[in-house]
Amino acid sequence: MARESSSRVVLPPQRRVSRTFSVVVDAPESKTRIWDSLFHAPDPLQVDAGAIGEFDVARIRFLFVCALATLPIVRLLVSQTHDAWVGLGVVFGLLVIALAIYILLMRGFYRPWLGFGTSGLDVSVVSGGLLIWLFLHQPVAAVNNRVIFDMYFLVIAATSLRSDPRICVVTGLLAAIQYAAIVLAAGHFWNLSTLLVGQSEYGQYLWQDQAARLLMLLVAAVISARLVLRSQHLRLLSRSDRLTGLPNRGYFDERMIIELARARRFGHSLSIAMLDFDDFKKFNDTYGHAAGDIALRAVATTLRKQVRDRDLLVRYGGEEFLVVFPHLDAVNAVARMNLIRQAIAEIPLALSTGTTPHLTISVGVATYGEADGTEAEDLLDRADARLYRAKAQGRNQVVGPEWAAMQERREKTPV
Repeated sequence: MARESSSRVVLPPQRRVSRTFSVVVDAPESKTRIWDSLFHAPDPLQVDAGAIGEFDVARIRFLFVCALATLPIVRLLVSQTHDAWVGLGVVFGLLVIALAIYILLMRGFYRPWLGFGTSGLDVSVVSGGLLIWLFLHQPVAAVNNRVIFDMYFLVIAATSLRSDPRICVVTGLLAAIQYAAIVLAAGHFWNLSTLLVGQSEYGQYLWQDQAARLLMLLVAAVISARLVLRSQHLRLLSRSDRLTGLPNRGYFDERMIIELARARRFGHSLSIAMLDFDDFKKFNDTYGHAAGDIALRAVATTLRKQVRDRDLLVRYGGEEFLVVFPHLDAVNAVARMNLIRQAIAEIPLALSTGTTPHLTISVGVATYGEADGTEAEDLLDRADARLYRAKAQGRNQVVGPEWAAMQERREKTPV
Protein backbone atom coordinates (compact mmCIF):
# COMPACT_ATOMS: atom_id res chain seq x y z
CA MET A 1 0.00 0.00 0.00
CA ALA A 2 1.20 3.54 -0.74
CA ARG A 3 2.76 5.28 2.22
CA GLU A 4 0.68 8.01 3.80
CA SER A 5 2.28 11.39 4.40
CA SER A 6 2.87 12.16 8.07
CA SER A 7 2.18 15.86 7.54
CA ARG A 8 -1.21 17.27 8.42
CA VAL A 9 -3.55 17.09 5.43
CA VAL A 10 -6.21 19.76 5.05
CA LEU A 11 -9.11 18.43 3.05
CA PRO A 12 -11.78 20.62 1.46
CA PRO A 13 -15.31 20.07 2.76
CA GLN A 14 -17.22 17.38 0.90
CA ARG A 15 -20.38 18.45 -0.85
CA ARG A 16 -22.64 16.94 -3.39
CA VAL A 17 -21.29 16.94 -6.90
CA SER A 18 -22.54 19.53 -9.35
CA ARG A 19 -25.88 18.64 -10.92
CA THR A 20 -24.48 19.26 -14.38
CA PHE A 21 -23.94 15.56 -15.05
CA SER A 22 -25.86 13.94 -12.18
CA VAL A 23 -28.79 12.91 -14.37
CA VAL A 24 -29.74 9.76 -16.21
CA VAL A 25 -29.09 10.85 -19.75
CA ASP A 26 -31.70 8.70 -21.46
CA ALA A 27 -34.57 9.91 -19.26
CA PRO A 28 -36.84 12.76 -20.33
CA GLU A 29 -36.18 16.15 -18.80
CA SER A 30 -38.11 16.53 -15.56
CA LYS A 31 -39.70 19.70 -14.26
CA THR A 32 -37.44 19.51 -11.21
CA ARG A 33 -34.28 19.47 -13.33
CA ILE A 34 -35.53 22.37 -15.46
CA TRP A 35 -36.27 24.37 -12.31
CA ASP A 36 -32.89 23.50 -10.78
CA SER A 37 -31.11 24.52 -14.00
CA LEU A 38 -32.44 28.05 -13.61
CA PHE A 39 -30.79 28.43 -10.22
CA HIS A 40 -27.42 26.82 -10.86
CA ALA A 41 -24.53 28.50 -12.62
CA PRO A 42 -23.71 26.91 -15.98
CA ASP A 43 -20.71 24.62 -16.30
CA PRO A 44 -17.47 26.15 -17.66
CA LEU A 45 -18.14 25.03 -21.24
CA GLN A 46 -21.52 26.80 -21.16
CA VAL A 47 -19.76 29.89 -19.83
CA ASP A 48 -17.47 29.78 -22.87
CA ALA A 49 -20.48 29.43 -25.14
CA GLY A 50 -22.04 32.41 -23.35
CA ALA A 51 -18.92 34.49 -24.02
CA ILE A 52 -19.13 33.70 -27.74
CA GLY A 53 -22.84 34.51 -27.75
CA GLU A 54 -22.23 37.80 -25.92
CA PHE A 55 -19.74 38.79 -28.60
CA ASP A 56 -22.27 37.92 -31.33
CA VAL A 57 -24.92 40.05 -29.61
CA ALA A 58 -22.46 42.95 -29.27
CA ARG A 59 -21.69 42.83 -32.99
CA ILE A 60 -25.39 42.67 -33.92
CA ARG A 61 -26.17 45.51 -31.51
CA PHE A 62 -23.48 47.74 -33.04
CA LEU A 63 -24.60 47.07 -36.62
CA PHE A 64 -28.25 47.63 -35.69
CA VAL A 65 -27.52 50.99 -34.06
CA CYS A 66 -25.43 52.03 -37.08
CA ALA A 67 -28.38 51.23 -39.34
CA LEU A 68 -30.73 53.04 -36.96
CA ALA A 69 -28.54 56.16 -37.12
CA THR A 70 -29.42 56.65 -40.78
CA LEU A 71 -33.03 57.54 -39.91
CA PRO A 72 -32.40 60.81 -38.00
CA ILE A 73 -29.66 61.72 -40.47
CA VAL A 74 -32.12 61.44 -43.36
CA ARG A 75 -34.67 63.48 -41.39
CA LEU A 76 -32.09 66.19 -40.79
CA LEU A 77 -31.27 66.35 -44.48
CA VAL A 78 -34.95 66.80 -45.27
CA SER A 79 -35.83 69.24 -42.47
CA GLN A 80 -33.75 70.27 -39.48
CA THR A 81 -36.47 69.96 -36.86
CA HIS A 82 -36.03 69.76 -33.10
CA ASP A 83 -37.23 66.12 -33.05
CA ALA A 84 -34.65 65.15 -35.66
CA TRP A 85 -31.81 66.62 -33.58
CA VAL A 86 -33.10 64.86 -30.46
CA GLY A 87 -33.30 61.58 -32.36
CA LEU A 88 -29.75 61.99 -33.65
CA GLY A 89 -28.47 62.71 -30.13
CA VAL A 90 -30.18 59.63 -28.71
CA VAL A 91 -28.88 57.38 -31.48
CA PHE A 92 -25.36 58.80 -31.10
CA GLY A 93 -25.45 57.96 -27.38
CA LEU A 94 -26.56 54.41 -28.16
CA LEU A 95 -23.80 54.11 -30.73
CA VAL A 96 -21.16 55.07 -28.17
CA ILE A 97 -22.48 52.48 -25.69
CA ALA A 98 -22.69 49.74 -28.34
CA LEU A 99 -19.16 50.49 -29.56
CA ALA A 100 -17.77 50.52 -26.00
CA ILE A 101 -19.25 47.08 -25.24
CA TYR A 102 -18.00 45.71 -28.55
CA ILE A 103 -14.43 46.98 -27.97
CA LEU A 104 -14.47 45.63 -24.40
CA LEU A 105 -15.33 42.15 -25.65
CA MET A 106 -12.84 42.43 -28.52
CA ARG A 107 -10.12 42.93 -25.92
CA GLY A 108 -11.07 39.70 -24.17
CA PHE A 109 -13.04 41.05 -21.22
CA TYR A 110 -15.90 38.77 -20.24
CA ARG A 111 -17.54 37.82 -16.98
CA PRO A 112 -20.64 35.61 -16.54
CA TRP A 113 -22.55 38.56 -15.07
CA LEU A 114 -21.97 40.66 -18.18
CA GLY A 115 -24.89 39.02 -19.98
CA PHE A 116 -27.28 40.16 -17.26
CA GLY A 117 -25.96 43.72 -17.47
CA THR A 118 -26.05 44.09 -21.26
CA SER A 119 -29.48 42.44 -21.54
CA GLY A 120 -30.84 44.78 -18.87
CA LEU A 121 -29.30 47.70 -20.74
CA ASP A 122 -30.94 46.63 -24.01
CA VAL A 123 -34.34 46.33 -22.34
CA SER A 124 -33.93 49.72 -20.69
CA VAL A 125 -33.05 51.30 -24.04
CA VAL A 126 -36.29 50.01 -25.55
CA SER A 127 -38.25 51.25 -22.55
CA GLY A 128 -36.45 54.57 -22.86
CA GLY A 129 -37.69 54.85 -26.43
CA LEU A 130 -41.26 54.53 -25.17
CA LEU A 131 -40.64 56.96 -22.31
CA ILE A 132 -39.55 59.62 -24.77
CA TRP A 133 -43.12 59.69 -26.10
CA LEU A 134 -44.42 60.24 -22.57
CA PHE A 135 -42.04 63.17 -22.07
CA LEU A 136 -43.25 64.57 -25.39
CA HIS A 137 -46.81 64.35 -24.00
CA GLN A 138 -47.83 61.69 -26.52
CA PRO A 139 -48.84 58.79 -24.23
CA VAL A 140 -50.89 57.09 -26.97
CA ALA A 141 -47.75 56.65 -29.05
CA ALA A 142 -46.04 55.11 -26.01
CA VAL A 143 -48.65 52.50 -25.07
CA ASN A 144 -49.85 51.57 -28.55
CA ASN A 145 -46.52 51.79 -30.33
CA ARG A 146 -45.96 48.87 -32.67
CA VAL A 147 -42.36 49.33 -33.81
CA ILE A 148 -40.56 50.10 -30.54
CA PHE A 149 -42.54 47.56 -28.50
CA ASP A 150 -41.56 44.76 -30.90
CA MET A 151 -37.91 45.47 -30.11
CA TYR A 152 -38.50 43.88 -26.70
CA PHE A 153 -38.87 40.57 -28.51
CA LEU A 154 -35.57 41.11 -30.35
CA VAL A 155 -33.84 41.68 -27.02
CA ILE A 156 -35.41 38.59 -25.46
CA ALA A 157 -34.53 36.47 -28.51
CA ALA A 158 -30.91 37.64 -28.29
CA THR A 159 -30.66 36.32 -24.72
CA SER A 160 -30.78 32.74 -26.04
CA LEU A 161 -27.38 33.35 -27.68
CA ARG A 162 -25.85 33.80 -24.22
CA SER A 163 -26.45 30.12 -23.30
CA ASP A 164 -27.79 30.95 -19.84
CA PRO A 165 -31.52 30.40 -19.17
CA ARG A 166 -31.34 32.68 -16.12
CA ILE A 167 -30.57 35.65 -18.36
CA CYS A 168 -33.61 34.81 -20.52
CA VAL A 169 -35.94 34.78 -17.50
CA VAL A 170 -34.50 37.90 -15.88
CA THR A 171 -34.64 39.83 -19.16
CA GLY A 172 -38.26 38.88 -19.81
CA LEU A 173 -39.30 39.85 -16.28
CA LEU A 174 -37.46 43.16 -16.55
CA ALA A 175 -39.13 43.95 -19.87
CA ALA A 176 -42.59 43.15 -18.46
CA ILE A 177 -41.99 45.25 -15.32
CA GLN A 178 -40.70 48.26 -17.21
CA TYR A 179 -43.47 48.17 -19.80
CA ALA A 180 -46.12 47.74 -17.09
CA ALA A 181 -44.71 50.83 -15.35
CA ILE A 182 -44.97 52.82 -18.59
CA VAL A 183 -48.59 51.74 -19.14
CA LEU A 184 -49.55 52.56 -15.56
CA ALA A 185 -47.88 55.97 -15.77
CA ALA A 186 -49.65 56.76 -19.04
CA GLY A 187 -53.02 55.70 -17.61
CA HIS A 188 -52.46 57.66 -14.42
CA PHE A 189 -51.53 61.01 -15.97
CA TRP A 190 -53.67 60.93 -19.13
CA ASN A 191 -57.16 59.84 -20.16
CA LEU A 192 -56.05 57.55 -22.96
CA SER A 193 -59.54 56.70 -24.21
CA THR A 194 -60.22 60.40 -24.86
CA LEU A 195 -56.85 61.01 -26.48
CA LEU A 196 -57.34 58.14 -28.95
CA VAL A 197 -60.32 59.87 -30.56
CA GLY A 198 -59.26 60.90 -34.05
CA GLN A 199 -55.94 58.95 -33.85
CA SER A 200 -56.92 55.83 -35.71
CA GLU A 201 -53.32 55.10 -36.69
CA TYR A 202 -52.69 53.86 -33.12
CA GLY A 203 -55.78 51.68 -32.93
CA GLN A 204 -58.13 51.30 -30.01
CA TYR A 205 -56.76 51.44 -26.46
CA LEU A 206 -57.83 48.49 -24.32
CA TRP A 207 -56.43 47.31 -21.00
CA GLN A 208 -56.93 43.75 -22.22
CA ASP A 209 -54.49 44.42 -25.07
CA GLN A 210 -51.88 45.76 -22.65
CA ALA A 211 -52.29 42.68 -20.44
CA ALA A 212 -51.86 40.51 -23.52
CA ARG A 213 -48.66 42.37 -24.41
CA LEU A 214 -47.24 41.73 -20.93
CA LEU A 215 -48.17 38.08 -21.18
CA MET A 216 -46.46 37.78 -24.57
CA LEU A 217 -43.24 39.22 -23.12
CA LEU A 218 -43.26 36.60 -20.36
CA VAL A 219 -44.07 33.79 -22.79
CA ALA A 220 -41.23 34.92 -25.07
CA ALA A 221 -38.84 34.76 -22.10
CA VAL A 222 -40.03 31.25 -21.19
CA ILE A 223 -39.61 30.03 -24.78
CA SER A 224 -36.13 31.55 -24.98
CA ALA A 225 -35.10 29.90 -21.69
CA ARG A 226 -36.58 26.59 -22.79
CA LEU A 227 -34.61 26.69 -26.05
CA VAL A 228 -31.40 27.23 -24.09
CA LEU A 229 -32.18 24.39 -21.69
CA ARG A 230 -33.05 22.10 -24.58
CA SER A 231 -29.81 22.87 -26.42
CA GLN A 232 -27.86 22.26 -23.21
CA HIS A 233 -29.62 18.95 -22.72
CA LEU A 234 -28.83 17.82 -26.27
CA ARG A 235 -25.21 18.84 -25.83
CA LEU A 236 -25.17 16.96 -22.55
CA LEU A 237 -26.36 13.81 -24.30
CA SER A 238 -23.51 14.05 -26.80
CA ARG A 239 -20.91 14.39 -24.03
CA SER A 240 -22.26 11.83 -21.54
CA ASP A 241 -21.75 8.16 -20.84
CA ARG A 242 -25.14 6.46 -21.02
CA LEU A 243 -24.38 3.78 -18.44
CA THR A 244 -23.20 6.01 -15.57
CA GLY A 245 -24.53 9.45 -16.58
CA LEU A 246 -21.02 10.89 -16.14
CA PRO A 247 -19.32 13.08 -18.74
CA ASN A 248 -17.23 11.23 -21.29
CA ARG A 249 -13.73 11.69 -22.64
CA GLY A 250 -14.86 14.26 -25.21
CA TYR A 251 -16.13 16.51 -22.45
CA PHE A 252 -12.93 15.97 -20.48
CA ASP A 253 -10.79 17.09 -23.43
CA GLU A 254 -12.76 20.35 -23.73
CA ARG A 255 -12.97 21.03 -20.00
CA MET A 256 -9.31 20.28 -19.37
CA ILE A 257 -8.29 23.10 -21.71
CA ILE A 258 -10.23 25.52 -19.51
CA GLU A 259 -8.88 24.16 -16.22
CA LEU A 260 -5.27 24.27 -17.43
CA ALA A 261 -5.72 27.83 -18.69
CA ARG A 262 -7.02 28.84 -15.25
CA ALA A 263 -4.10 27.12 -13.51
CA ARG A 264 -1.61 28.98 -15.72
CA ARG A 265 -3.35 32.33 -15.33
CA PHE A 266 -3.96 32.31 -11.59
CA GLY A 267 -1.18 29.96 -10.47
CA HIS A 268 -3.41 27.65 -8.44
CA SER A 269 -2.90 23.93 -7.94
CA LEU A 270 -4.46 21.34 -10.22
CA SER A 271 -4.33 17.57 -9.80
CA ILE A 272 -5.81 14.70 -11.75
CA ALA A 273 -6.39 11.14 -10.63
CA MET A 274 -6.83 8.13 -12.89
CA LEU A 275 -8.48 5.14 -11.24
CA ASP A 276 -9.11 1.63 -12.50
CA PHE A 277 -10.86 -1.43 -11.05
CA ASP A 278 -8.65 -4.23 -9.79
CA ASP A 279 -9.16 -7.55 -11.60
CA PHE A 280 -12.31 -6.31 -13.33
CA LYS A 281 -12.00 -8.88 -16.11
CA LYS A 282 -12.02 -11.63 -13.51
CA PHE A 283 -15.07 -10.01 -11.89
CA ASN A 284 -16.94 -10.02 -15.23
CA ASP A 285 -15.93 -13.60 -15.95
CA THR A 286 -17.15 -14.70 -12.51
CA TYR A 287 -20.40 -12.72 -12.15
CA GLY A 288 -21.25 -11.71 -15.72
CA HIS A 289 -21.20 -8.44 -17.64
CA ALA A 290 -24.57 -7.38 -16.19
CA ALA A 291 -22.94 -7.46 -12.75
CA GLY A 292 -20.08 -5.44 -14.21
CA ASP A 293 -22.55 -2.76 -15.28
CA ILE A 294 -24.03 -2.72 -11.77
CA ALA A 295 -20.54 -2.26 -10.36
CA LEU A 296 -19.76 0.62 -12.72
CA ARG A 297 -22.97 2.45 -11.78
CA ALA A 298 -22.38 1.86 -8.06
CA VAL A 299 -18.85 3.19 -8.24
CA ALA A 300 -20.00 6.22 -10.25
CA THR A 301 -22.62 6.98 -7.59
CA THR A 302 -20.03 6.74 -4.81
CA LEU A 303 -17.61 8.94 -6.70
CA ARG A 304 -20.29 11.61 -7.17
CA LYS A 305 -20.84 11.74 -3.41
CA GLN A 306 -17.14 11.99 -2.63
CA VAL A 307 -16.00 14.74 -5.00
CA ARG A 308 -16.64 18.48 -4.65
CA ASP A 309 -18.84 20.71 -6.80
CA ARG A 310 -15.81 22.19 -8.53
CA ASP A 311 -14.23 18.80 -9.32
CA LEU A 312 -14.64 17.09 -12.68
CA LEU A 313 -15.58 13.41 -12.66
CA VAL A 314 -15.31 11.52 -15.97
CA ARG A 315 -15.74 7.97 -17.19
CA TYR A 316 -12.59 7.86 -19.30
CA GLY A 317 -13.20 4.49 -20.91
CA GLY A 318 -14.03 0.91 -19.93
CA GLU A 319 -13.55 0.65 -16.18
CA GLU A 320 -11.30 3.72 -15.98
CA PHE A 321 -12.43 6.97 -14.37
CA LEU A 322 -10.76 10.36 -14.14
CA VAL A 323 -11.14 12.98 -11.42
CA VAL A 324 -9.82 16.51 -11.92
CA PHE A 325 -9.16 18.44 -8.71
CA PRO A 326 -8.84 22.22 -9.24
CA HIS A 327 -7.16 24.06 -6.34
CA LEU A 328 -5.87 20.79 -4.84
CA ASP A 329 -2.16 19.98 -4.49
CA ALA A 330 -0.57 16.54 -4.69
CA VAL A 331 -0.71 15.75 -0.96
CA ASN A 332 -4.38 16.59 -0.60
CA ALA A 333 -5.30 14.94 -3.90
CA VAL A 334 -3.69 11.69 -2.75
CA ALA A 335 -5.49 11.97 0.61
CA ARG A 336 -8.79 12.59 -1.14
CA MET A 337 -8.31 9.57 -3.41
CA ASN A 338 -7.44 7.38 -0.43
CA LEU A 339 -10.78 8.29 1.13
CA ILE A 340 -12.52 7.49 -2.16
CA ARG A 341 -10.60 4.20 -2.47
CA GLN A 342 -11.74 3.15 1.00
CA ALA A 343 -15.35 4.16 0.27
CA ILE A 344 -15.42 2.10 -2.92
CA ALA A 345 -13.92 -0.94 -1.18
CA GLU A 346 -16.85 -0.84 1.27
CA ILE A 347 -19.57 -0.85 -1.40
CA PRO A 348 -21.68 -4.04 -1.08
CA LEU A 349 -22.65 -5.03 -4.63
CA ALA A 350 -25.96 -6.83 -4.16
CA LEU A 351 -26.32 -9.11 -7.20
CA SER A 352 -29.30 -11.14 -8.34
CA THR A 353 -27.36 -14.31 -7.49
CA GLY A 354 -27.52 -13.33 -3.82
CA THR A 355 -23.80 -12.69 -3.54
CA THR A 356 -22.36 -9.36 -2.35
CA PRO A 357 -18.84 -9.08 -3.77
CA HIS A 358 -16.60 -6.08 -3.17
CA LEU A 359 -14.35 -4.24 -5.60
CA THR A 360 -11.14 -2.33 -5.07
CA ILE A 361 -9.44 0.30 -7.19
CA SER A 362 -5.89 1.39 -7.95
CA VAL A 363 -5.17 5.07 -8.47
CA GLY A 364 -2.46 7.21 -10.03
CA VAL A 365 -2.25 10.94 -9.26
CA ALA A 366 -0.45 13.68 -11.20
CA THR A 367 -0.20 17.39 -10.42
CA TYR A 368 0.16 20.39 -12.69
CA GLY A 369 3.70 21.79 -12.58
CA GLU A 370 7.24 21.35 -13.80
CA ALA A 371 7.62 17.85 -12.35
CA ASP A 372 4.55 16.24 -13.94
CA GLY A 373 3.96 18.64 -16.83
CA THR A 374 1.71 21.51 -17.81
CA GLU A 375 -0.22 19.90 -20.67
CA ALA A 376 -3.12 17.49 -20.46
CA GLU A 377 -1.23 14.74 -22.31
CA ASP A 378 1.70 14.94 -19.88
CA LEU A 379 -0.54 14.77 -16.82
CA LEU A 380 -2.49 11.85 -18.25
CA ASP A 381 0.71 9.95 -19.03
CA ARG A 382 2.03 10.53 -15.50
CA ALA A 383 -1.23 9.52 -13.85
CA ASP A 384 -1.50 6.44 -16.07
CA ALA A 385 2.08 5.36 -15.27
CA ARG A 386 1.43 5.72 -11.54
CA LEU A 387 -1.82 3.79 -11.87
CA TYR A 388 0.09 0.84 -13.32
CA ARG A 389 2.74 1.25 -10.64
CA ALA A 390 -0.03 0.96 -8.03
CA LYS A 391 -1.23 -2.26 -9.67
CA ALA A 392 2.30 -3.63 -9.83
CA GLN A 393 2.82 -2.83 -6.15
CA GLY A 394 -0.16 -4.96 -5.11
CA ARG A 395 -3.31 -3.04 -6.14
CA ASN A 396 -5.86 -1.27 -3.91
CA GLN A 397 -3.61 1.75 -3.35
CA VAL A 398 -2.91 5.32 -4.46
CA VAL A 399 0.40 6.37 -6.00
CA GLY A 400 1.02 10.12 -6.14
CA PRO A 401 3.91 12.36 -7.19
CA GLU A 402 5.74 12.38 -3.84
CA TRP A 403 5.51 8.62 -3.35
CA ALA A 404 6.61 7.97 -6.94
CA ALA A 405 9.59 10.33 -6.58
CA MET A 406 10.64 8.58 -3.37
CA GLN A 407 10.47 5.18 -5.06
CA GLU A 408 12.52 6.43 -8.01
CA ARG A 409 15.22 7.70 -5.64
CA ARG A 410 15.29 4.32 -3.90
CA GLU A 411 15.66 2.48 -7.19
CA LYS A 412 18.53 4.73 -8.29
CA THR A 413 20.37 4.43 -4.96
CA PRO A 414 23.09 1.73 -5.21
CA VAL A 415 22.90 -1.06 -2.66
